[in-house]
Formats: sequence, C-alpha cells, structure tokens
Amino acid sequence: MNKGVYLALISIGLAQGLKIPIHYLKKKEWRPELFFGTGGMPSSHSAGVTTLTTYIALRRGLPTFDFALSLIYGLIVMYDAQGIRRQTGELTLKVNSMNDLIEKIQKEESLEFKQEGAKKLKEMLGHQPEEVAGGALFGALIGVIGHLCTKKDRKFADFKLRF
Repeated sequence: MNKGVYLALISIGLAQGLKIPIHYLKKKEWRPELFFGTGGMPSSHSAGVTTLTTYIALRRGLPTFDFALSLIYGLIVMYDAQGIRRQTGELTLKVNSMNDLIEKIQKEESLEFKQEGAKKLKEMLGHQPEEVAGGALFGALIGVIGHLCTKKDRKFADFKLRF
C-alpha cells in the first residue's frame, strides 16, 4: 500500500479518536463508542480525503491527474457528508420521535396490540458544515506532516530556530 493511503487511514483513525474528547468537552459526557460511530466533530470523511489530496498535491503537484481526481472525489465526499447524510440523519430523528409517539398512544389504548419492538434508527449520520471544515483542516495538517515525514531529502539539520 502506498504512503498516501496509510496517511489517509491514520487521519481517519485520529479524527475518530478526537471525537471522544471533543464530545466530552462539549457535553461533559464520556462516550468511547463515538470512535466507531458516524457524524460528530471532526468529520473523519473530510479528514481522510483531505489528507490524501494534500499529500498528493505536495508529492506530485497540482497539475497532475492524481491531484485532480483526489480533489473532485474529496469534494463529493465532503458535500455528501454534510448534505445528503445530514438530511438523512434529520429525517431519522423525526421517524424515531414519531415511533416514540406511536408507542405512547398504543400504551394508552385499552386494546391489546402486539408488535415487535422496532429498532431505533441511527440518528447521527451526517455532519454539520463546521464538522466538515474541521475535518478538512485536520486532514490538511496530517497531509502536510505526513509529506514532511516521508520526504526522502529531509534536511532537519538545516532547520534552525530563530528567536
């Protein structure tokens, strides 16, 4: 597997891991299961595709077919993450609340009605625009760091701190 793929996968994993402390800071609620969930800040979708696109841009250059393909693919993924998937999540919230209402109505009726318990649909599917932007910024940072760490002609000795 190439370095761009490794970096994108690392970026996705790190973004998923960041969701736990960010959620804790916002809600004061520790939820490690967020690592395996969708939605939330930062968007791991955005982080992954932006890391790959950034790495390709720095490694191969902007006028390459590789960069163009990665950029367009990344924009589609980010649009989908905050558009269609978010709207699906909002629709799911409404369906779940309607299901709760139906259950309350059924409990108040005197007739016996047997129905298998419906599974609640997953509500956190998509991303808010700021979550997509956060993932993209995080991904760009990982892409730059990854490029610098994988450069063959690294010259750390030439780098001097000036105060």
